[in-house]
Amino acid sequence: MISQLSWKIGGQQGEGVESTDRIFSTALNRLGYYLYGYRHFSSRIKGGHTNNKIRISTHPIRAISDDLDILVAFDQESIDLNSHELRSGGVIVADAKFSPTVPEGVDARLFAVPITAIAEELGTSLMKNMVASGASWALLGLPMEVFNKAVEEEFGRKGQAVVDKNIEAVKRGAEFVLEQAGGPIDEFKLDEADGKQKLFIIGNEAIGLGTIAAGCRLMSAYPITPASEIMEYLIKKLPKFGGTVVQTEDEIAAVTMAIGANYAGVRTMTASAGPGLSLMMEAIGLAGMTETPLVIVDTQRGGPSTGLPTKQEQSDLNAMVYGTHGEIPKVVVAPASIEDCFYDMIEAFNVSEQYQVPVIIMTDLQLSLGKQSCEVLDFDSIQIKRGKLVSDLPALENNELFKRYELTEDGVSPRVIPGEKGGIHHVTGVEHDEVGRPSESAINRKNMMDKRLNKLNSLQFRDAIRVDAPHDNPDLLIIGMGSTGGTIDEARARLEADGITTNHVTIRLIAPFPTEQLKPYLNNAKRIVVLENNATGQLVSQIKMHAGFAEKMHSILKYDGNPFLPSEVYKACKELN
Repeated sequence: MISQLSWKIGGQQGEGVESTDRIFSTALNRLGYYLYGYRHFSSRIKGGHTNNKIRISTHPIRAISDDLDILVAFDQESIDLNSHELRSGGVIVADAKFSPTVPEGVDARLFAVPITAIAEELGTSLMKNMVASGASWALLGLPMEVFNKAVEEEFGRKGQAVVDKNIEAVKRGAEFVLEQAGGPIDEFKLDEADGKQKLFIIGNEAIGLGTIAAGCRLMSAYPITPASEIMEYLIKKLPKFGGTVVQTEDEIAAVTMAIGANYAGVRTMTASAGPGLSLMMEAIGLAGMTETPLVIVDTQRGGPSTGLPTKQEQSDLNAMVYGTHGEIPKVVVAPASIEDCFYDMIEAFNVSEQYQVPVIIMTDLQLSLGKQSCEVLDFDSIQIKRGKLVSDLPALENNELFKRYELTEDGVSPRVIPGEKGGIHHVTGVEHDEVGRPSESAINRKNMMDKRLNKLNSLQFRDAIRVDAPHDNPDLLIIGMGSTGGTIDEARARLEADGITTNHVTIRLIAPFPTEQLKPYLNNAKRIVVLENNATGQLVSQIKMHAGFAEKMHSILKYDGNPFLPSEVYKACKELN
């Protein structure tokens, strides 16, 4: 019996790879296994190689596995591209239709199953995904009734006849491969899971759920990979809570609509990727100047320009921190887990209103679209904080106007919803005085700039850095952000086994940078390694600029469109020590 296993399915985009993975993982989730998924797909609607990899474990996992136990292939290309990941003794389940072969040097058992032929016998080749699923499920020796239940849920809305056909396809695939293999493969039998169902969602769905829980009732957005699933999720869910989603003509319209709605008092957000964020920059400056709350999600992908729209990268950091012209206060937060995606959205809306600033949530493609197990979320802990949103204003004398941009000790001014009696004031993107009237006074300009730029001095964001530091003076301090945390932890376990001591810090608050919180860990480490998916070391540059320690800092960079593997991090760190 084993505690974990990796399974991958590959084929041409549009031929059922996604649905096969979905049903297979749903059934595993029902048994209580922890799952971590990685989806490799082309930037086109149909055609081009795609594969989905699922790591299955009896304990929590947050990284892609280095190797592979079972590969399900709908074409020879899937074998050629992915079989190198198979561990010695791994298995390939392939469609006999294309006469599959195992590449030279790959030590794997091949089961050629008439996947397409069985599906066509049952009425349609579309059911080949169910034949393939049944075959691979059977090799694991897992209870078939659980898988059949997942099939019922997937196809139930199409009627019992469709459900029965698909269950029969599963059965035929299972029977064929078991006859070839002589029964389930003993070395692939998983230890029993805890039986507790967990949430199994992508980061974008957790962001959508957190958006609703935070009280947001309008999303304005333009679809773009890998952010579109946030909009698709909210289109289905937000109307149930009295909200709506507006698909705008472009990202400029999306962000300005969000600014207008927030100005009117409705919690509103938008989401995009790097190209869309570029279009939003002028409007983000408007939100900063008018001190209007604004929440934006940037799901990073490979750039620049169209770049690699379906591949992993973390290269928008500088754009988020510095992209706007002029100088405004801005908060940039990097979730590091599915749970963070949920809770950080609630915190983002609160901070945006409390400090009246733009807040950008910085995810990456792997965190946005990688499906992962997640513990049950704590809705009872949610608090809605709207800051200095005031009503019932005292009467003003001598036709005075409401001081919307009042110079206050903490830099945050009182804010009213338009139409509030006594709250009339001017709103403009040019520099203005306390009541909003345009002003070019040098004294006023300095006062207003100081007011805006100092308002975040008191910001306390949840887990600005997340620390695992068992050693006082470690050989290595490994620093990452976003989806890299689980990969780092697995590499650390191997390094510790080799006698190399390690601490781990995940930086979650990118701006304003948590310098003082980070410095003690930088100071105590013999060497510092910073891991990031970009070519220019944008995170390490932030650390050097704000905290120093450049002389003992090293970068591990990956920018080929793929996430880090634990073995890559282990090898790179080992070479540095």
